[in-house]
Amino acid sequence: MQTHDPMTHDMPQGLTCPVPMSTYPAIVLAHGGGGKMTHRLIEQVFRKHFSNPLLDLMHDGAMLPVDAGRIALSTDSYVVSPVIFPGGTIGELAVNGTVNDVAMCGARPDYLTASFILEEGLRIDELETIVESMAAAARSAGVLIVTGDTKVVPRGKADKIFITTSGIGMIPDGRMIHPSQINAGDVILISGTIGDHGMAVMSVREGLEFESEIRSDTRALNGLVEEMYRVSSEIHFLRDPTRGGVASTMNEIASSAHKGVRLFEQAIPVSDNVRAACEILGFDPLYVANEGKLIAIVASHDAENILAAMKRHPFGTESAIIGEVTNDHPSVVVLQTAIGGERVVDMMSGEQLPRIC
Repeated sequence: MQTHDPMTHDMPQGLTCPVPMSTYPAIVLAHGGGGKMTHRLIEQVFRKHFSNPLLDLMHDGAMLPVDAGRIALSTDSYVVSPVIFPGGTIGELAVNGTVNDVAMCGARPDYLTASFILEEGLRIDELETIVESMAAAARSAGVLIVTGDTKVVPRGKADKIFITTSGIGMIPDGRMIHPSQINAGDVILISGTIGDHGMAVMSVREGLEFESEIRSDTRALNGLVEEMYRVSSEIHFLRDPTRGGVASTMNEIASSAHKGVRLFEQAIPVSDNVRAACEILGFDPLYVANEGKLIAIVASHDAENILAAMKRHPFGTESAIIGEVTNDHPSVVVLQTAIGGERVVDMMSGEQLPRIC
């Protein structure tokens, strides 16, 4: 039985045309057809950069060695525009974001899956830049991309590339990240300046220029989490404040824990350029997305030890204590302002920054 190869459909029967995939500068629908062009794309772009013994079996799924115990599982989709932005790409974002979601469960991320929806017309060299950045991010985080999928849609039915990643990792014994662990008197830590990712993307969209470029903070935080656990087991909750920023994340936590949260405005680190961009565009940094920061809620007696460990890590040098948990105003977040007053910080209503991650 003959199989139809989209690369040879204009050739006389019985003849083939040995045209390599590299002669196609952009994605065409045939790259998603499941035939030779699909396989060439997988071999020459994806497997070229993601190759490892588990992936190289090229099965429909991955067969993973895992230890007995609890497994953390997370999945997320990424649709950021533009797909390459100051400080990162949609590919780095997809790896780091899912690694961080697993790490926020107290787990050690091990494996990722990656699925791609490619728009007809996406340049192959742009795709390879994104895939190469994913491979580098995975190596940096110490995880393997072990299986995935690729689909192609007609021009105009997507925006260059959408990526979905899922991740799993093992949760070491003794770690329990759950809202029920949060107590009044706990201290709230953040690992650095807020709003960097959201403003990096928005500054490109709006054509804003500053003395120094605003760059995304996209990074994998599993190493930082491990440093924190090395000095203390008194970590009650972890979360990365992505869409909706610190304000929405803290409202989610306060609601889940049925506790009040008090944030200290002067203690929350914001870079000068991010603050300026927010003022120009009319945004509050508290609501702007982050892709390389974590919030930790820890026991007060160990807060300084954990903070010191965070500051020793390259991704936590600007860590700070930014608030406290209280029995006052349950499920409500208040901000103690720089002038000594207080105001309620609500969860963001709607989507402030579309296509940010």
